[in-house]
Order: sequence, then structure tokens, then C-alpha cells
Amino acid sequence: MSILSVRSIIATIPYAAPVAFAGLGESIGQLSGLINVGLEGMMLTGAYFALVGTTLFPGHFAVEAGFACGTIAAVLLAVISAIFTVWLNADQVVVGTAVNLLALGLTTTLFRDHYGQSGSLISLPSLHRTFGFDALTIAFLLLLPMSWFLVYRTGWGLAIRAAGDYPPAAESAGFSVRRLRTGAALIGGFMAGLGGAYLVLGTTATFTENMTAGRGFLAIALVTFGRWKPSWIALAALFLGLLDSLQYQLQATGIHISAYLLQSLPYLGALIVLSIAGTGSFAPKSLGIPLKSHE
Repeated sequence: MSILSVRSIIATIPYAAPVAFAGLGESIGQLSGLINVGLEGMMLTGAYFALVGTTLFPGHFAVEAGFACGTIAAVLLAVISAIFTVWLNADQVVVGTAVNLLALGLTTTLFRDHYGQSGSLISLPSLHRTFGFDALTIAFLLLLPMSWFLVYRTGWGLAIRAAGDYPPAAESAGFSVRRLRTGAALIGGFMAGLGGAYLVLGTTATFTENMTAGRGFLAIALVTFGRWKPSWIALAALFLGLLDSLQYQLQATGIHISAYLLQSLPYLGALIVLSIAGTGSFAPKSLGIPLKSHE
């Protein structure tokens, strides 16, 4: 079977979806002028609280409870981040780094306190076992046109892009840039939580410490590689998902290559595509610049 067959591409989606969800949310945040370095921490928080949700609400709605708890927890973290970056004009990179450290420390401490260090022994309900199909695969496919329409065919999307390119223009049109960026930050947090929860409930069906393993940083890289376009971000995610699934296929064949080397394939792929794509002139002109600089 060809590696590029429709079936193989569909099989790649579960590996690509966690990064793709986070990347799509991050693209909206960056278009508004925010760069969320804390995306990794939000994904990890979403993953851990997806575990918490399934254990607190076992039964027929365990999966739904997991996704709800994971996304809510990540949104709360996004609220904290937005308060500092949007309303207090703190450095976005510093705040994002602090969010990552907070999420890593918090999830590790809570996990060890409540579950010990036996994460690999925890078996959780999954989308496949609960519904017989991966419901979020359909959501992944639907989010692409929805994201494109929201950003490029609505007044809100136009205001978001104005906030990222030239905030005074958005303000002169009657929009509050702070509110626009706050809304974009919350969307990014929700999508990051969705990606983290999907990693637990749609891909691995378990939780381990620091299980996101840099996927949040990959999502940020995807936004740059995808030129802030939902369709290109999704294609880039599928490429990295293909490399991610390839490592498991190669390990299953018993090939004599270090497992650590195989696990580095998605990150190597991201490095290659970024070195080819670069940033160019596609980045929002006010990306990462505190709003006070325009006031």
C-alpha cells in the first residue's frame, strides 16, 4: 500500500490531531498579535485533567467528562496567561515559559500524589472503544473550513488580523484590541486543551508525566511553516503525524535503530520544514509586541 494512500493518510490523523488542534488555535492567537509559548503547558494540563475527568466521572460519559475537564483546565491557564500578557503587558515569552514550568510542576505533583508513578499501568476509555469511531477525526476535518471562514470571511476575523498587524487600526474601527486578543488567547487555550485531551483519550488511552513531549512547541512551529493558514497548518500537522506514526511502525518491525532516534523523527521533520520555509513576510507585524508599545 502506498504511504500516501487515502487510508494511510486517515490513519495518520490520530497522530496529527493533537498538534493540529493546538496549531489551529495558536494561529488565531498569533494573528491577533500573541505568541503563546505556554502552549506546551496548556496541552499538558489538558492531558492530565482529561485523566482526572475520566476517573471522577466513570461510566458512559467518561470520555466526554475527560474532554470537558481537559479543555476547561487549559482555558483557565489561558486566562492567567492573558491577564499577564494582554492586560498587564508582560513579556509574552517570559509568561509562556512560566506557564510551561507551572503546568509541568503542577501535573507531575498531582499525578504522583493521586496515581503514584504507575501512569503506564492506567488504562483509560478512548474515543474508539466508546463510540466505535474517532469522533474528533470528523471534528478535525470540520475545523479546517470553519477556521478559514472565521478568520477570513467574518468581521471578527478581520478585526483579529488588524489587531495583529496594526492595533491602532482595529481601535479606530471601534474594536478593543485587548478584548480581541483575550478572546483569541482563550480560543488558543481551548484548542490546546482539546489537543492534550485527545492525546490521552484518542491516541494513547493512558497518561504519563510530561507526555506531550514538546508537541506544544511543534504546534508553534507548524503555525510558522503553515504561513498562518489553516489548510497549510493541517497539512504540516499531517506530515509530522506521518513521521510520528512511522516511528511506531518501524519499532514494530524490529528494525535495529535506536528508539530515541525514531522518536526524534517528528522534531527533525519540523526542523527541516522550518529551515526551508522560514518566517518571511507572512508573520503579523505586531506579533509578540505588547499593546502598550502602540499606545
